[in-house]
Amino acid sequence: MNAENEEASQWSLYLIRTAQASLYTGVTTDVQRRFAEHENKDKKNKGAKALRGKGPLRLVFKIVVGNRSDALKLEYRVKQLSRTDKQGLISGTSNLEELITWLQEK
Repeated sequence: MNAENEEASQWSLYLIRTAQASLYTGVTTDVQRRFAEHENKDKKNKGAKALRGKGPLRLVFKIVVGNRSDALKLEYRVKQLSRTDKQGLISGTSNLEELITWLQEK
């Protein structure tokens, strides 16, 4: 596997804050590309419907997870967190290690 393919296989989890202060959680192999799709500046509507018309958007958190399966499991877990816990992830006060440990146990 060359370096380009290896980099493409790295999945990340990200959180976006809307203008109304809602948080959106997603996974992708390219956070910047996906964020640009959510912003819909090219008018191609490739972003999540949940974010349409809710801009301006801000990317507030991202972390490289590894493979797609782990990223989807972590996304599910983060979506179950309370707003306060998600805020803690963003600010760095919540223990991200607990989520990583949870993921490794699955």
